[in-house]
Amino acid sequence: MPRSLALPQAPPRAAAPTRWIWFAAWPVTAVFVLSNAATPLYVLWQRQLGFSRGTLTVIFACYIAGLLGSLLVSGVAADRLGRRRVLLPALGLALAACAVFATAPSVPALVVARLFTGVAVGAVVSAGMAAVSDVAGAHRARLAALLASSAMVFGAGLGPLLAGVLSETLPGPTVTVFAVEAVLLATAVLAVLRMPLPRPAAPRAGAWVRVPRVPRDSRTRLALGLAVFAPGITATSFVLSLGPSLLSGLLGTTSRTVAGALAFAMFLTATAVQFAVQRLARPTILAWGAAGTVASMAALVAAVHAASVPALVAAALLAGAGQGMGQLGGLSLLNAHVPTERLAEANAAFNVGGYLPAGILPVTAGYLSDATGLATGATVFGAVLASVAAAGGVAVLAARRRTA
Repeated sequence: MPRSLALPQAPPRAAAPTRWIWFAAWPVTAVFVLSNAATPLYVLWQRQLGFSRGTLTVIFACYIAGLLGSLLVSGVAADRLGRRRVLLPALGLALAACAVFATAPSVPALVVARLFTGVAVGAVVSAGMAAVSDVAGAHRARLAALLASSAMVFGAGLGPLLAGVLSETLPGPTVTVFAVEAVLLATAVLAVLRMPLPRPAAPRAGAWVRVPRVPRDSRTRLALGLAVFAPGITATSFVLSLGPSLLSGLLGTTSRTVAGALAFAMFLTATAVQFAVQRLARPTILAWGAAGTVASMAALVAAVHAASVPALVAAALLAGAGQGMGQLGGLSLLNAHVPTERLAEANAAFNVGGYLPAGILPVTAGYLSDATGLATGATVFGAVLASVAAAGGVAVLAARRRTA
């Protein structure tokens, strides 16, 4: 083509400073703080509003329903409209959830607050985690996966610890916690407004609401990542729900700070282990993640049968390690192989695959425990989940070339 007829080329986008990758991860942390902040406070609401454990299960189920419903649309919307246009409404919903939690006069108000929280979390795990990758650029994909994944688990652990400490040391426990969280979310809004995000690609045809998926050539990688991540996040969900009851029985305490500290230690381990293994090959990270989940379930069964607090703590820490490595390995596979214009939807697909069993299996195990006893229910659940995690680890090792 003659020089005079050559089409102008868009200049390459300058790489954002590394500090902005950390700032981009902050909205993920802030929303995940909210996701578990209510957990230590339900005993207070039960006392004030007089609802049953069955009602409490419904409140938890509304969170999962909101999250999964959000994932059906937020990934596609973030890829077509841009990350910012999905993140800002999500943060607005999270702020609204704080206001409802802080003033909740009834069970329906708690249901609405949890539903809002689930929708916000679903948007953040798709659009927010993709925004971290966008800011980092392709040449820093591993760092992006590390920070996005760590932000998620660190926020999930910080929420119950913050709520437990504030609710036992300051007046107005159910108000103070969410006032502090609202401040954290406000700073996240500022981060999103200033974030150096690229413009979205040209919109693609297709439905806006659909089960999220990945490009055909990445489906095997998605499946391998989920083979380890899904058992890992199910293990942490089970320990998170069972932990306060076990602590109450083993230590004779209903301290919200102690229960929050156990959850924080679990998710802090999930955060720390990701930084420790980040330079390992992806198959190795995933294989170790599967091993951590298997060991966690063995420790959980031992804790129930031996009434052992150290075994319960070990189960929590190992569950955190299993989820952390499974999450990092799975997200790294997607970041390395899925194009930017499909990454938010791929993140949504990854989280749908993880949260479905994490929402269903612990509830099933809880009803089984009610019918047969805690020891039997925990043993059956631990054996099943350990088998699934072990099978996932074997599958990853058998497909090392695809995950390398």
